[in-house]
Amino acid sequence: MSYLPLPPYRTDHTFSFNPISLTLFLAFLTACSGPLVGVTVVDERTALENQVLGTYQELNQQVMLVASVRYIDPKGNLKQTQELPPGKKDVVRALQRVSFNKDDLNRYKSLGIIGENNEGGVTLLEPGKVQPDDQAFVENLIKEENEDRLAIMSRIIETNETLTPSELPRVHKMFAALNRDNALKGERIQLDNGTWTQKDPTP
Repeated sequence: MSYLPLPPYRTDHTFSFNPISLTLFLAFLTACSGPLVGVTVVDERTALENQVLGTYQELNQQVMLVASVRYIDPKGNLKQTQELPPGKKDVVRALQRVSFNKDDLNRYKSLGIIGENNEGGVTLLEPGKVQPDDQAFVENLIKEENEDRLAIMSRIIETNETLTPSELPRVHKMFAALNRDNALKGERIQLDNGTWTQKDPTP
């Protein structure tokens, strides 16, 4: 199987689709058994949360099938994966690029240069700490990450009959809450009230 081409500036990387790391990325949504940070919870999860998480599980399954030309169905039969329609291809590409960019994004987050904002995206917080030669790279990294996250959130809305575009802001807030909850110690996060802080700062 051939993957969609990545931007040409990435000549210093060799990209390969890693279903394990992608699953870990997606699992951060499905693995939370307790309340989400900053989200009002009714009976452990709201109806919207259940819808969003359920749709994420379906996307996860679809993307994992794309990882191989063939797969084994629940009955043990070897099946060929079908060609994905354009909408699904877009979200698969977004998920692949999120996985590809993860190490670079985490490095800049650990330095406090990039933080998780309260809209489910990432923000450049310390442009002065970026080396001049890396400025274009960091700006494009943030642009790609925010584009991919928006594509994923939008796809959740599009593929769920019970959700409408008007609920996209709530989905953004859910992502932001999950990202805050899963941020590593010392990383910068933005609270619902707009305040930036560090996750579990050292006393």
